Amino acid sequence: MSLNFRSQAIAVVLLLLLPSRGLSEPRGRLTLPANTGSILDHIYSGRRDLALPEIHKLEEQAPDDPLGYLLEAEAEWWRIWCDSAEFKYGMTMARHHEKAASDQQYLELTAKAYTLAQAKLRQNNSGEMHLYEAMADALSARLLAIRGEYRAAAHAGVRARANFQAALELDPTLYDAYTGLGLYNYYVDTLSTVAKALRFLMGIPGGTKAEGIRQLERGMQEGQISASLARFYLAMNLLNYDQKYEEALGVIGPLAAKYPGNPLFQLMEGDLNVKLGRKQVAENYYRAADAAANEIPEAECRAKMKQLAQQSLASMQVK
Repeated sequence: MSLNFRSQAIAVVLLLLLPSRGLSEPRGRLTLPANTGSILDHIYSGRRDLALPEIHKLEEQAPDDPLGYLLEAEAEWWRIWCDSAEFKYGMTMARHHEKAASDQQYLELTAKAYTLAQAKLRQNNSGEMHLYEAMADALSARLLAIRGEYRAAAHAGVRARANFQAALELDPTLYDAYTGLGLYNYYVDTLSTVAKALRFLMGIPGGTKAEGIRQLERGMQEGQISASLARFYLAMNLLNYDQKYEEALGVIGPLAAKYPGNPLFQLMEGDLNVKLGRKQVAENYYRAADAAANEIPEAECRAKMKQLAQQSLASMQVK
């Protein structure tokens, strides 16, 4: 697909093919607040209205901890994704985002998380804070990329990669870092020959899909923060780049089952079934996405998701 998405996806670097294990419990060594899991569940259920009060409470209780600001930025990212998503080439995806005043809040959150992690690293060189630095850069980079600011996005993405590596050198059980490195290595291998030449001239490190998938498998199964994100983006990659539709269904299926109220996952299942020629199954998923959209509390995102579901149905000439 487009270089836009490749650049966006390299920048994602954040925050797999073991569907038989489902969504396993994470086993990393981060020390996380007890409600981190419920916050992530709210985010991936499409319920920012439930996630944000918990996040703000977390920020009040630990104002010097980067985690709260990273979680808030992650919640904001899915609002941006919803705003930018479009149905094109037989699939729903966020390909481009026009620069908006509301973006500044998102970038301020990532900058604050990075600054706080950096301050803690000056006191103690810990893998955890290198991980949080990397996540802050990755969150920032994916917005810059979807806005078409590729040079700035690449700079942030490369810096994130270095911090993911530093985190693992200090603590190999920080599995969320494997998610970040896996995404980087996968996407950098999808670049065109010309783009790879430019990457070399710019000093951007290379990577391979095979290595990226191995790392993503660890992140998806054992990450504490990014497991669902790894699953979503691997399914998107298998759909968009590799055309491995059956494998992609195996990856996205557990996520859609865990978060049935998020129409985005239902839309992806519908897109994949269309590619496999299962139009009746696809129609069921698209109608499920349309119904789930009714429960989204934010009017703009609710309207966008219903529009995407209707466009998906119309693409099959279904009313």
